[in-house]
Amino acid sequence: MPRTVVVIPCFNEARRLPGDEIVSYAQRHPDVGFLLVNDGSTDDTLRLLEKTAEQAPEHVEVLDLPRNSGKAEAVRQGMQRALQSEASYCGYLDADLATPLSEMPRFIECLDADPEREIVYGARVALLGRQIVRSPVRHYLGRVFATVASMVLGLPVYDTQCGAKLFRAGPLARELFAEPFVANWVFDVEVLARVIAAWRRDGGLPPERIVYELPLLQWVDVAGSKVKGGDFLRAIGELVQIRSRYLRRGGSGRGAQRPGAA
Repeated sequence: MPRTVVVIPCFNEARRLPGDEIVSYAQRHPDVGFLLVNDGSTDDTLRLLEKTAEQAPEHVEVLDLPRNSGKAEAVRQGMQRALQSEASYCGYLDADLATPLSEMPRFIECLDADPEREIVYGARVALLGRQIVRSPVRHYLGRVFATVASMVLGLPVYDTQCGAKLFRAGPLARELFAEPFVANWVFDVEVLARVIAAWRRDGGLPPERIVYELPLLQWVDVAGSKVKGGDFLRAIGELVQIRSRYLRRGGSGRGAQRPGAA
């Protein structure tokens, strides 16, 4: 049984998903497994995922969602499945592997190093000695969005939208993915909002203590991204919804309620 399970949501990724790379990594790192989620693809994605799983059946599993539900729901259902396993850590990566699999041991080490950490968020920080390749337009739009997201959350988070995340498998992670997200484009921000709402409700360690941002050594913008410039406005709209639901005084915070709680 893999100690870490990585969920990879896929919608029409037949030309971008590096299946051979996933198989090779799984064979060389048997402590890491992969759950490939087909989000109602209309191309040959499902066939590719099944072929990939056949090459490493003990380490690669396919979850087929018959209807396209969007990345947020694909990740959520994948995480729910992963959290039902005996894995210690569960997380997700984008299908294009813009965050390379070689970064995964660093995420695992971050959680191993501190038992109080619950979540590791990858951060695309263009430092000397790092390979962070991103278009200027997406970079600057991302910085504006990150600033607004930080203000909404009240957390000094640098990069909410990097597609690499890892969670300690336990009650908090199961709670965070228990209910459908309000947001689709910026559900990663909603995850943090649920963390904040749970902390306000239950107390314990603050978000700044249990969430860790890990600057990546490598991230390369892969051609074919489904994110467009116009989605920036949609993302801002989803931030408004997140703030209203979880963070405003008197907000319901329903997405952060523990299953079975009154």
